[in-house]
Amino acid sequence: YSQTQQGQYHYDKDRGYVCTLSAMIIKSTTAHIFHLGDTRIYRLRDNTLEQLTKDHRLWVSQDKSYLSRAMGINAHLEIDYESLPVAKGDTFLMTTDGIYDYINSRFMINAIQRHDNDLDTAAKNIAEEAYQQGSDDNLTVQIIRVDELPCQNADEIHQQLTELPFPPLLEARMVFDGYTIIRQLYVSSRSHVYLAVDIESDIQVVIKIPSIDLRGDAAYLERFLMEEWIARRINSAHVLKPCTITRQRNYLYVVTEYIEGQTLTQWMTDNPKPEIETVREIVEQIARGLRAFHRLEMLHQDLRPENIMIDSKGTVKIIDFGSTKVAGLDEITTPIDRANLLGTAQYTAPEYLLGESGTPRSDLFSLGIITYQMLTGKLPYGAEVAKSTTIAAQKKLKYISLYDDECEIPLWIDETLKKAVCPNPSKRYEELSEFIFDLRNPNKEFLNKARPPLIDRNPVVFWKSVSFVLLIIVAILSV
Repeated sequence: YSQTQQGQYHYDKDRGYVCTLSAMIIKSTTAHIFHLGDTRIYRLRDNTLEQLTKDHRLWVSQDKSYLSRAMGINAHLEIDYESLPVAKGDTFLMTTDGIYDYINSRFMINAIQRHDNDLDTAAKNIAEEAYQQGSDDNLTVQIIRVDELPCQNADEIHQQLTELPFPPLLEARMVFDGYTIIRQLYVSSRSHVYLAVDIESDIQVVIKIPSIDLRGDAAYLERFLMEEWIARRINSAHVLKPCTITRQRNYLYVVTEYIEGQTLTQWMTDNPKPEIETVREIVEQIARGLRAFHRLEMLHQDLRPENIMIDSKGTVKIIDFGSTKVAGLDEITTPIDRANLLGTAQYTAPEYLLGESGTPRSDLFSLGIITYQMLTGKLPYGAEVAKSTTIAAQKKLKYISLYDDECEIPLWIDETLKKAVCPNPSKRYEELSEFIFDLRNPNKEFLNKARPPLIDRNPVVFWKSVSFVLLIIVAILSV
């Protein structure tokens, strides 16, 4: 437009510099299309060629047309914009009118399919055919094929909230979206979980659908969808794996691998007095899973025995990512509130109860609580952590030592756990690896510590003893 205004055609509205534009940016799993003029962008999917852009042409007769919109016609530029999801295997064609005015869609499809491994040759064949058919216009064609896709980003996950309908409640023997439902595994106020078989692969999977009661809660729905996105980011033998869905998903649900085993809660019930080495092996595997989160700047935030599975071969896996915090998502503008902490109070790090943001040391606190519980069947602060919502209350929290006269657990392990579950995060271990190392190797700092007094080791026994002594004194004095 500027060139025309400065040139010899400044006062001639029928002459000047004009150009069309069709541009496509593929980011993550979304194609962003910008268009004005009569160039075209097509998408080839499932043997069907679909035109994605609209021709900005004004037809003045059956044979003659003019550009109604293009760069250079007016001072104001109005560009069509569209975003659409991209699937693996999608092929996009970008052509000028010198191509599509002279050859049909079937020829373009056949050319691409004939030269599937050499798209440059396919493009040349399409241009040559248009020339042979008499085209004397611009002969430009570009072909782009999507061979692989990354995980969807958070914005794309958020967009899906309004795109997929909710599934019905599932029942045994029901066929649902390519799966046969075997039985219900678990139901809670947050989700319904089913064991199913993929009809195509005959592989057992777990299907998780949103809670009936929370389907109107946008924040809950975002967390539900984020679980699958989080699982796809992590590659660890100790974190639940999502299943790859090759067909179109018609409802809102999540599909993951089926772990044949038991929760850590059940394991603790079955093993009330485990060997220290057995506990170490389980804790080390949990720590590997947590490190996979932390390396990607994510915090699990809801580590508890119910969210840890042990399979039939002894492999430990972390499941349920509904409370996971992902660095960077808080900066993304969405109408969804991410502030609510969903972790279970007795395993939740005290800093969360003060409204502070978590760190990897917060997950370490939860792991320390679980380790203590595996060894003793109890909690190091009883039920007091959940009540400690002020700094003053947290300073009063008193660690219950697991070291006593009947305990076979060394004092240095007790001190290791005490440091891991310290209410003050700055006094905990800085890294998970330090905690794991001290569970196996006596820390010199702890070896020199004196045996804790009875009131710390077993306050109940201490006060019973004091009461008994006082009773004897009273009895003697009353004689």
